[in-house]
Amino acid sequence: MIAITPPPRPIFEPGQLVQHRRYGYRGVVVGRDEACQADAAWYANNQTQPDRDQPWYHVLVHGSLTCTYAAAENLMADPSGRPIDHPMVPHFFSEFVGGHYVRNDEPWPG
Repeated sequence: MIAITPPPRPIFEPGQLVQHRRYGYRGVVVGRDEACQADAAWYANNQTQPDRDQPWYHVLVHGSLTCTYAAAENLMADPSGRPIDHPMVPHFFSEFVGGHYVRNDEPWPG
């Protein structure tokens, strides 16, 4: 008999603060994919190359103009509760309440 594995469940939600396990940067999740949607060339150039078959997150990085694409296994919750300084935060979030951003209706491009 063939076992059917359900798709991986998201660990983080849009608006949640996260920290990268390897690089240490803080950020806010703005969007997610159920599996890596990047093409083979991008993935081959990714230094960590985690499993593609897990949730991947678009993260606005604190104190920069950067948006990263990170695998769930490379992220952990950021318990600091501090806001993220990124120019795109007001574009995708309506407010910051209790250490969590409230996502607005602006769609993530992609």
